[in-house]
Amino acid sequence: MNKTINAVTLKKYDKLIEILKELNSVAVAFSGGVDSSFLLHTAKEALGEKVMAITVIASMVPEQEQQRAVQMAKETGVYHRLMPGNEEAEPRIAENSPERCYYCKRHLFTMMKAMTEEEGFAYLVDGTNADDASDYRPGRKALKELQIRSPLEEAGLTKDEIRQLSKEAGLSTWNLPAMACLASRIPYGTQITAEKLRRIESCEAFLLELGYREFRVRDHGEVARIELGYSEMPGFLRSGGHQEEIIRHFKVAGFKYISLDLEGYRTGSMNEGKWKVESGKWKVES
Repeated sequence: MNKTINAVTLKKYDKLIEILKELNSVAVAFSGGVDSSFLLHTAKEALGEKVMAITVIASMVPEQEQQRAVQMAKETGVYHRLMPGNEEAEPRIAENSPERCYYCKRHLFTMMKAMTEEEGFAYLVDGTNADDASDYRPGRKALKELQIRSPLEEAGLTKDEIRQLSKEAGLSTWNLPAMACLASRIPYGTQITAEKLRRIESCEAFLLELGYREFRVRDHGEVARIELGYSEMPGFLRSGGHQEEIIRHFKVAGFKYISLDLEGYRTGSMNEGKWKVESGKWKVES
């Protein structure tokens, strides 16, 4: 690594290499995003041919992200397996309680762990980083139960540091916006359906096509709530912007009303508030 990276980050990077070498051989749960791409690249640097990538083909992951993962794995030159998600086998995912991520991670990582063992690799690792502890992430509990290792987190690397190191390594993923599964756009307690996932995917792909980079489309039934990064709001709102095109596309996709969230883009906005069960359904406490 170049010395333009500060000494603290370089020390963490050295720790990451050390952790990976201790693991001896790894399968990387690979989404093609910033974190897992950097982890896969570094694992290849540390372990050579003793690395494989596993990408889940799931209804909750946008197709273009799955295609990017395939392309990135090809560029990295590692052995790559695609695994069907079979989310329908775990009905608690579609029920969409605040514990949805736990059930989903438990389901998917159990299958990936079996594939890891079948292929003869010692450990399954994922791209959780040191910043992920700051948000409500029940999926972390599943990873711990299954003894999935998170080398980036263990090395203390933050998202910003991973972006810096990725840029230095020449990875095209270094400045990708944060990724999250499509189910995270649907309020807890609202059933997840294939129709909802596809209309969210369609609307987000359209915003990306228009040039927006930092956003989420939250699905509130008839209402689409668009979260945009503050720097992108002026262009969205100015006269001659894309409002008419967006309204048209979103209504064709199935939304009746289209709103802009004035708080702007933020990860985990569906985790805001405290949740309780009332009459058998999850609701936000008033």
